[in-house]
Amino acid sequence: MLAAIAGAHGLHGEVRLKLFTDDLSAYATLNGGALTLVSVRPATNGVIGRFREIADRNKAEAMRGTELWIGRDQLPPLGEGEYYHADLLGLAVVSSTGETLGQVVAIDDFGAGDVIEIERPGGKRFMVPMQPHAVPEWNDERLVVDALFAVD
Repeated sequence: MLAAIAGAHGLHGEVRLKLFTDDLSAYATLNGGALTLVSVRPATNGVIGRFREIADRNKAEAMRGTELWIGRDQLPPLGEGEYYHADLLGLAVVSSTGETLGQVVAIDDFGAGDVIEIERPGGKRFMVPMQPHAVPEWNDERLVVDALFAVD
């Protein structure tokens, strides 16, 4: 999800947006082609957007809460060591000694970088920084956590 429509702005179909990306204007179409971004501009409390398919305030208000997304094929390519959060969620997690630890259930950023939350079988959870010293490797099938971080 790149943004969400927070409500109407004005009478002519503009919407207030809550952004989860730096630059929404990089994407011309959203939601599988259902919405066409015409313009986006900063405002006092966030960002204002205009979509071709939203012509008046009533339609804009009806769109409140709509999540704005793009297809995987529209995402920029990843560099070395980069990942998309969606790719980590649900991954099986093992320790560097081979112990099954559970699966990734959440990814948070408290200001110092991503922290992954892992749920053990039985429901107990623990968190690990998504840093090379704590997570030395991951791929499409599993994520490896250094055994020092896999404590109860």
